[in-house]
Amino acid sequence: MSYKSVSLRKWMWRAFVQSALIPLILVETVLVAAYLLSNSAIRDAQVEHLRSAALTDLQAAANQEARLISERLQTVRELTDLFSAQVAEALSRPDFLDDPAERQRLARTDTGVLYSESDENRPASFYSSVTPQGRQDVEKILRLAGLDGFMRTIERSNALVAAVYFNSHDSYNRIWPWFYTPSQYPHDMDIPQYNFYYLADAEHNPERRVVWTDSYLDPAGLGWMMSALSPVYDGDFLEGVVGLDITVGNLLNEIAQLQVPWGGYAMLVSEDLNIMALPAQGERDLQLTELTEYSHHEAIRQEIFKPGDFNLVQRLDMRELGYRLEEQDQGVIALSLDGRPKLAAWATVPETGWHLLTVVDEAAIFAQTNQLARHYRNIGLLLIVGLILFYLLFFAGMWIRSRQLSRQLQRPIEGIGEMMREIGRGHWHPHAEPTRIIELESMAETTRQVGQQLAELEDGRREARAQIDQVLESTTESLWEVDVADELIRFQGRLPERLDLGTHTLALRDFLRRVHPDDLLSARASLLPDDERRKIEAEYRLRDAAGRYHWVLGRGRVARRDPAGRPLMIAGTHVDIGALKATEQALRSASQQAQAANLAKSRFLSSMSHELRTPLNIIQGFAQLLQLDLSPGPEHHRFRHQVEEILKATHHLALLVEDVLDLARIEAERPEIKLQTVDGCDVLHECVEQVRPEIDAAGLRLVMHAPDRGVLVTAEPRRLRQILLNLLSNAIKYNSERGTITIDCLAIQDRWQLCVRDTGQGISRLHQRQLFKPFQRLGHENGPIKGTGIGLSLSRELAGLMGGQLGYTSEEGAGSCFWLELPAAAPAGAGGKAGTLPEDQLLDVVYVEDDRSSRILVEHALADLARVTLIANGLEALHRIGERPPQLLLLDIDLPDMQGDRLLRSLRSSERTRDLPVIIISAGVTPANRERVADLDVAVYLTKPLQIQDLRDAVIEVARLQSGNR
Repeated sequence: MSYKSVSLRKWMWRAFVQSALIPLILVETVLVAAYLLSNSAIRDAQVEHLRSAALTDLQAAANQEARLISERLQTVRELTDLFSAQVAEALSRPDFLDDPAERQRLARTDTGVLYSESDENRPASFYSSVTPQGRQDVEKILRLAGLDGFMRTIERSNALVAAVYFNSHDSYNRIWPWFYTPSQYPHDMDIPQYNFYYLADAEHNPERRVVWTDSYLDPAGLGWMMSALSPVYDGDFLEGVVGLDITVGNLLNEIAQLQVPWGGYAMLVSEDLNIMALPAQGERDLQLTELTEYSHHEAIRQEIFKPGDFNLVQRLDMRELGYRLEEQDQGVIALSLDGRPKLAAWATVPETGWHLLTVVDEAAIFAQTNQLARHYRNIGLLLIVGLILFYLLFFAGMWIRSRQLSRQLQRPIEGIGEMMREIGRGHWHPHAEPTRIIELESMAETTRQVGQQLAELEDGRREARAQIDQVLESTTESLWEVDVADELIRFQGRLPERLDLGTHTLALRDFLRRVHPDDLLSARASLLPDDERRKIEAEYRLRDAAGRYHWVLGRGRVARRDPAGRPLMIAGTHVDIGALKATEQALRSASQQAQAANLAKSRFLSSMSHELRTPLNIIQGFAQLLQLDLSPGPEHHRFRHQVEEILKATHHLALLVEDVLDLARIEAERPEIKLQTVDGCDVLHECVEQVRPEIDAAGLRLVMHAPDRGVLVTAEPRRLRQILLNLLSNAIKYNSERGTITIDCLAIQDRWQLCVRDTGQGISRLHQRQLFKPFQRLGHENGPIKGTGIGLSLSRELAGLMGGQLGYTSEEGAGSCFWLELPAAAPAGAGGKAGTLPEDQLLDVVYVEDDRSSRILVEHALADLARVTLIANGLEALHRIGERPPQLLLLDIDLPDMQGDRLLRSLRSSERTRDLPVIIISAGVTPANRERVADLDVAVYLTKPLQIQDLRDAVIEVARLQSGNR
């Protein structure tokens, strides 16, 4: 049967276009566009526009109303200034007209109050009994009576003004309109103690300007009010204060006339954030009443201001508004009053610093916007309901259509699935079901090709597996797998044949019996690890059938785990490492031989040190004694010269021996370096003076650049001197005829660089590579210049031990510059010098030494400092010192019958000689020898050849310490 094939895309396209696509696009486009364009866009734009316009209008209304209030208050301020000027003129006028009518109005109460008892369309007078009758100034009353008409004019010309008054410093009050003052004021009213007076005095108003009071309860009975005050001065004396009272009622009438948009209202707030004037609508919002509960009787006895409820900061619902008023002169804020959202705009009245607030309902502002939003929301709901109905019908049709499509696609797709299952079972060429859909035919063909490719890959896999087996056979002993649950191990490779296991699978315990007992724990840990997170690796020995052991390296990892994460299978490899172990054994043997050779070298150095230094010590010591014994006369001049030559020769030989032994010690072990703060410039000067005869003899010129400050470095003085002398000696030996030696001390950050420069032939590039190698003379081996070739090598090692470095620059034909760089040290305080022995007291000293010449040398060197007892062997010394301990023991480490450290250890164990001072004098003071006596409290170590002065200084220091202890 033949079918007309079509593509899957065309077939699906025809079905969906006919049943779903065109209606879906039309309906969704119309409804969604109508909803989005009409509802969301218009509503959002309208809301934002109305909000912005409303806030702007609200702020503008607040600003305009604040200006109106400011203009009205400005008028009151001007009237107050004018009244103050009139009062000052009336009080200071030299003459005045007597007013009999005013005198006739005055009367006095039993309590001593002078007052006006009748109205007669004139102000009221009140002279408090605080001022005694004899001091009550009637003339002042008559002078002020001339301003009665002016006071009436002020009150009648301004609707805000409720009263006009003058209060004097001696508690006189003149106030319009008239009222019966004895019934309103207490007879002992101290007027300067009230805010309508003291707010204008010099302390509160040093600028003498008009000031405003906060809201207070009027003692005259006019209720809650605020006053404009102005001081009246006679020179620097405050005569009194004039005031214009504005009642809260008048101010509320003014505020009520303001046109607040959206049916809002205005309120007045003082600088201290107290509500000064609050209309009835505001009282309802804030749940306040305009203060009718306070009595006149309370007001005349004390100042009464509005309570805390009228302060914005003390109210939770108005606190944020109060903070904003303190920070900004104008603005708009949203708040909630009496459970309703409000908008409050404010502006500052510049005249007084008060704040005028306009408060409106937010609902009133956005009423139209909210109505429009509801309208569009209803439209959106209708659209959504229509969409829901449409989709219900649409999905019903799609469900019916999908069943039809599934029936047409099911059979060919199932056929392809069956082909895949056949391939999975190893049948690489499955049969395909026929279909009229091109894409499904292509899928079936692809499936057949996959089967063909898998067949080819399987053939390649078998071939690769065979190759891998060959590679594993050549590189490893075996691959192994351990079944953790059954404790079985399986092998793949030649290990079972090599060990004659008989099988490639055996119990793990049987395999572990082949492991060397010493390696059993590590082998078991690599096959059954306790913590598989660690590296699974171990080296162990396996026994073959003949009983021989073979080293293998076992490495593995977890190959499979159970759902809980516990290992089920461990897999790894065995590698033969027998050759590697044999190499390790050979290296270990060679290392032991090298250590034995190094130990023999150290012993040889110790022996050579003793054998070379002992005769040098005798020669140099007796030469020093001869030098000390020769008198400075001319008859001994020739002998002194000869002794000096002996000393120079022995000194040079001692340095040569010291250099060789130092270099050997550095190579053998790191010597002990005692670092301290040293002035490098001083050491350079000492070294220069020491070699100056050689410089002069060679005809060289010396140039030394010394810095202005000290060259303090961290170094060991003896080693530093040794390095510098070596550099100076080389500069002398290898300089040109009549050349120059230049010495510099350069500061480089936190280090000092000591430079020695010569003008010799320099060092060729060929020889520079061997410059710091020992025993290299760089072409001068057979020349006239003497040397051993170890000086620079030793100096570089010593520089490194002191934390510095030795370097050079050299140009062939122009000379060389060698520099020593050391860490800079901080300046230290000057230390004290050791004292000397008293002339009439000699120290009791025992010297234990087997060399006769050394004993004689020390005895002569200390003849004027101590009584020296000489002992030749250790056993005799132990017996004699134990019976009669001396004040000081001089001890050689190397004795024929008993080593010095054993002798000293025996002495330290005795109560009588535990604290005996000891000075070591030995040719073998090596680091090893120092370590032998490190815990035995040795005072000083001296090395042969012995420096007589060093010995004398050490003895004097010990004697000084003992005398101090006593």
